[in-house]
Amino acid sequence: MSIWLDLLGAEVRYRGKQYRTRCIEAGSGDTLILVHGVGGHAEAYSRNVMRLARDFHVVAIDLQWHGLSGKPPFDRNMVATYGKALIDLLDDMGVQRAHVEGESLGGRVAMHLGLSYPDRVNKLVLNTAAGVAWKEGTVKIDNASGTDLLRERSLAAIKNPTKETIRKRLEWLMASPDRVTDELVDLRYALYTLPETNASLTNVFENSFGDNPHETYSEEEVGHIKAPTLVLWTDKNPGRGLDVGQRLASLIPGAQFYGMMDAAHWPQWEHPEEHDEVVAAFLKGK
Repeated sequence: MSIWLDLLGAEVRYRGKQYRTRCIEAGSGDTLILVHGVGGHAEAYSRNVMRLARDFHVVAIDLQWHGLSGKPPFDRNMVATYGKALIDLLDDMGVQRAHVEGESLGGRVAMHLGLSYPDRVNKLVLNTAAGVAWKEGTVKIDNASGTDLLRERSLAAIKNPTKETIRKRLEWLMASPDRVTDELVDLRYALYTLPETNASLTNVFENSFGDNPHETYSEEEVGHIKAPTLVLWTDKNPGRGLDVGQRLASLIPGAQFYGMMDAAHWPQWEHPEEHDEVVAAFLKGK
């Protein structure tokens, strides 16, 4: 499999008025925005874009400060900036409401859109979403294999970007390390060694793994999401297993839950056909 064979037929373009957002785009119909996790890029969804484009206008993006999107002055309240840039993207496309799927940090962004811009959101897919401050005792958290290890590998990959450090960072995302392809390593190495992207992601990582109350939501706040929501979780999500996803779904009125087996933090890459079937069925109301 190849990223660009998977994306054959898609367009790559830059959109936005106030913000510059790199988009991989295909299809027609209701718009579906695909948002990657921290340190990622639009190709996190390279195995999904064209299949989902059979039913939707699919737009996979690089978040601000990531990949080849804009690098505005850094703001510690990152999620607010991500939200503004996504609304700017919708405005530029002339789209009033869109479905949004977010993976990890992208899930945090999707929740922000649902809470702060409910009139711009149709349905949400929260894919191994980050950003909830769990009440003590409600879920099982293993930070050693979860956020602590992610912090260690993320900072190593951005401060000393080599093929080895980047591969180790990508392996954290997968239930099996052999799912990290050489092409994916090469792509992320190319992005992480761009001076402007490297500098901006250093800020993103140091902020994401620090103590910043702007970047988390209470359980009560999450419960205010009104958009129809699918919580998509995995059995091998590092440090936060299926009970965390089930808890998240229980907080959002009417939310659906889907647990994927033999997957970690990138289910859309690890089992793309299953991911796309579940997501498309939810968005189409089946």
